[in-house]
Amino acid sequence: MEDCIFCKIAAGTIPSKKVYEDDECFAFHDISPQGPVHFLVIPKKHIRNIMETTPEDEPLLGRLLYRAQKLAVECGCGERGARFVINCKDNGGQTVDHLHIHVVGGRFMEWPPG
Repeated sequence: MEDCIFCKIAAGTIPSKKVYEDDECFAFHDISPQGPVHFLVIPKKHIRNIMETTPEDEPLLGRLLYRAQKLAVECGCGERGARFVINCKDNGGQTVDHLHIHVVGGRFMEWPPG
């Protein structure tokens, strides 16, 4: 989608601090980190949110989650853990209309979140 900021980041037309990239997904550091570790994992395919996925997206969703945990381990969160968050639509706190997984770690996470 030509006006999507995350599509532009994945395409390299907007700079980011890249964590990982392959044919289907892209990971980059959050510009407003909520912990010592905070990056996003996004599909390169434009999907507005988790509620708009289809059965054909199932393998991609698994790949995104698998990659998110592998990167969390590589960033030092393997032993103590991390938070994996998918916000969805306005009530879910989604601010960019492109599916993304926040991975936040390196500190203790309170529940419920603030």
